[in-house]
Amino acid sequence: MSKVNTSPERHTFQNSSDLLADVLERLRDQDQIKLSDPKWQKDNLEYDLRSTRWICDRTKSTKTYAQNLYAALCNQHWQRNDVWPLLKDKRWSCSWRYAGGIVAHMREEGDYIDWYCSGIQGEPDADWIDLGHVPEGTVTDEIREDLFKLGWISKEYTNNAE
Repeated sequence: MSKVNTSPERHTFQNSSDLLADVLERLRDQDQIKLSDPKWQKDNLEYDLRSTRWICDRTKSTKTYAQNLYAALCNQHWQRNDVWPLLKDKRWSCSWRYAGGIVAHMREEGDYIDWYCSGIQGEPDADWIDLGHVPEGTVTDEIREDLFKLGWISKEYTNNAE
């Protein structure tokens, strides 16, 4: 199995009571179990993102790229660019919180809360634009191209190509 990036700080931002610590430990264990399941890995954008070194490195390189990837995972449906997933209209999507968790894992730091709602900052102003942040659901050209290299296309992209 390929190395899959994981944030040691995932599930830690909450209060650290003993009961909560047990729940969080179980969540980490469940994550490890699913990562080794070949059925879970198949046609799974999360697995492809977390186990592909070059895109994890890009996500670690700048917070702007990480935020743009987070935004692209939100409010989007992605499809493996392969015959059967396209014919079956098999899609992959996730919640905003889950998207934040994927980015935290890819960067091997933090938790979902570091990215959650990072694109919603009111009306875009000069500071917001200078950060390079984009609203949730926005797929920048750079992210679209990188996910295409991984073998994924957004449903939006599929519709535009028709």
